[in-house]
Amino acid sequence: MTTDAGLPAVRESLHLALLAEPDGSPLVDELAEAAADHYALNYSRHPVPVLFREVHATRALLAEMLAPGGASPDLQRQVGRLSALLGNLAFHLEDHSGARTHLGTAAAYADRCGDAALAAWTYGALSMVTRSTGNLTAALTYAERGAAAAPRGLVRAQLHAWALLPTLAQQGLDREATSALEEGLTELEADPVGEAPGRFGFDAAELTLHQAEAHLALGRTAQARSRAESSAATSTTGTPGWAAATLVLAQAEASAQPSSLHRPHPAQTPRRHAR
Repeated sequence: MTTDAGLPAVRESLHLALLAEPDGSPLVDELAEAAADHYALNYSRHPVPVLFREVHATRALLAEMLAPGGASPDLQRQVGRLSALLGNLAFHLEDHSGARTHLGTAAAYADRCGDAALAAWTYGALSMVTRSTGNLTAALTYAERGAAAAPRGLVRAQLHAWALLPTLAQQGLDREATSALEEGLTELEADPVGEAPGRFGFDAAELTLHQAEAHLALGRTAQARSRAESSAATSTTGTPGWAAATLVLAQAEASAQPSSLHRPHPAQTPRRHAR
């Protein structure tokens, strides 16, 4: 599916449904969910600016139905998911204030419709954004809030690995970071499926990636290299997860060189992959 044909077609189909059912309907709710699923599952297949425009345009279509009493909980949930995706995309575009705004909107709609998994993910993304700007205190607050809201299993594993672990590691809190990692591993092992695809998803390769990043932040270059190699080996070549793992591997190898003593530690440099 090409960017030119595929993305606009999804939005246009939803627009046609809204023209037929301007007051909303189960069909509109279903197509809004399908659109959000499409963007989440194909997130890495499209240029970030192009996807940002499409997700924004789709959310704008739904915004007209958000008057009090005019939107179902299902539709509000999709608005929250689209807002969360916009926040992640804004982060990739290095628009940190925009990312925080979109993610704050996503959290509000997640709370409004009672979607604990979306709320947890959104707080994890807010932790990522604030961590990248060096505000580790705020990052830890968001990470803890997300972990507390996360349902058991995959979502809680994700919050411990993606939000708590790197924040604690960057603060140099070795024991607390180890505890967060252990909790993430326990939750992942307890999940009956153990993985989920797409931008909101999580799997063992991603957990291993965050483990490698934490080792790097704590100065454990050998462990970081080992974990990064494992993550890259279990990721599909060319995907963002694989690229992130190979970057951590390169940083770990560079840190092991004597000349690295005269350069800033690579873990201090914000990375642009999400999750």
